[in-house]
Amino acid sequence: MKFRVERDPLGAVRVPAGAYYGAQTQRAVENFPISGMTAPPELVVSTVQIKKAAAEANAALGRLPADVAGAIVRAADEILAGKWREQFVVDVYQAGAGTSHNMNANEVLANRASELLGGKRGVYTRVHPNDHVNMGQSTNDVFPTATRLAILAMVGPLVEAAMTLAEGLEDKSRAFAPVLKTGRTHLQDAVPITLGQEFGGYAANVAHAAGDVALASMQLLELNLGATAVGTGINAGDDYTARAVANLEAYTKAPVRPATNRFRVTQSMGDVLAFSAVLRRLAVEVNKVASDLRLLSSGPRAGLAEVRLPPVQPGSSIMPGKVNPSVPEMVNQVCFQVYGCDAAILAASDAGQLELNVMMPVIAWNALHATRIMTNAMRVLQDRCLADLRADEKRCRELLDRSTALATALSPYIGYAATADIAKTAVTTGRSIRDLVLERKLLPERQLDAILSVEAMTSPGVPGQEHHEQHPKPNARRGRADRGTDSGPAGRATRTAVPSGGSRGARAAGSRRVAAARKNHGRAGGRRSKLRR
Repeated sequence: MKFRVERDPLGAVRVPAGAYYGAQTQRAVENFPISGMTAPPELVVSTVQIKKAAAEANAALGRLPADVAGAIVRAADEILAGKWREQFVVDVYQAGAGTSHNMNANEVLANRASELLGGKRGVYTRVHPNDHVNMGQSTNDVFPTATRLAILAMVGPLVEAAMTLAEGLEDKSRAFAPVLKTGRTHLQDAVPITLGQEFGGYAANVAHAAGDVALASMQLLELNLGATAVGTGINAGDDYTARAVANLEAYTKAPVRPATNRFRVTQSMGDVLAFSAVLRRLAVEVNKVASDLRLLSSGPRAGLAEVRLPPVQPGSSIMPGKVNPSVPEMVNQVCFQVYGCDAAILAASDAGQLELNVMMPVIAWNALHATRIMTNAMRVLQDRCLADLRADEKRCRELLDRSTALATALSPYIGYAATADIAKTAVTTGRSIRDLVLERKLLPERQLDAILSVEAMTSPGVPGQEHHEQHPKPNARRGRADRGTDSGPAGRATRTAVPSGGSRGARAAGSRRVAAARKNHGRAGGRRSKLRR
């Protein structure tokens, strides 16, 4: 490889002859051979946009010769069009504040602009990295501004992916509205729920988190460009700041504005931390969806198997025919990484001192990396998993029919203690809740069927309360000898008339035998159409 010799304030440096970067970038390459990862493309773009905006602003104010400014802008446009990206070679783990990254951009633009003016690489007489490309700037306002612009460029696709996922979950919520199943808390059987209600909760949580992301990103619109080293604006000026920020608004189409308090934005990376926090919250919500899909699809024979995920690849190198929930597993791992990125951002944001937080490079990389992988993971979850997910309605009903949590609906009528005893006996004997209640003559059969209506249990209110004039008073001491006021003289439970009309729960109850261990569970007439309305 051929080299050229450049000089910086520390002395001579050998730089690859064909490189557009210069001495300070080469020192960073030699000093920081850490990860092999270089600046994310969004950070390169935003940094170059800042250099372009500054050159145009300085030219308009008469501070930068028009030909030099024009060459810098042309060089910047080449990079923005995709050229010379390989020239941004500084590792993401570098000297504090991002000075090496800033100088990498300054040197590439200076050398390319010099070429455009007829000069040679490494000769900075026509266009100088510091005097011209970095005019009116400091790393301390360039890097925070570049970080904000880069995140803002990625927020739109992130929120769009989240909302598309939320809409996909809502679509499944509507499709699964008629599917009755066992709810679960503490990973134990709980009262009935519909699969549609479960997915509706997922949809609302993801959408709510996406809204928080969009809201928090608004803080990033405040830019400290023009603050220069410590916030005072030395060597810049308000006229330059206004023009440069206006240029950035024109380039990015984002309503960016000069920071109300430049010292705040220069001292603190709190706005990026706030964005990371809501991104973490989005990851938490999406992670739960992925984890629940793994649980709900577990099986196919010995698990819950309430939903069926589309097979995307073989699941085992040793067990033929095994298919794993590969996409949700990937999403889990992405969300864990987002948590880690947020932890790094938190620690780095807490490490600022006095006028500056020098940990900006690691903050920027983690924020951008987390945003990218979260966006892509949500897209894949929707396209390669959720879109073709199916419910196993028969399996959902099978598990629901075996659940003793249905007994919860009895508590307002026979009391907590008596209900607990019924549930315990059902578990130990394998008998149904309904059979045990009738055997003990605790409630009339028709009223019991209304109370044990699964459809009624998935709506607000007390199941079965429409079937008697007054709300029953629970009596925990009721037992086999206490037949209740609705029992006939021979101990047979008399049937209470069902009022006409009434709520969905009353209409749907009918002569349901919800907890009985037999096949005639019957569905409430019109339930599917009612749910869709």
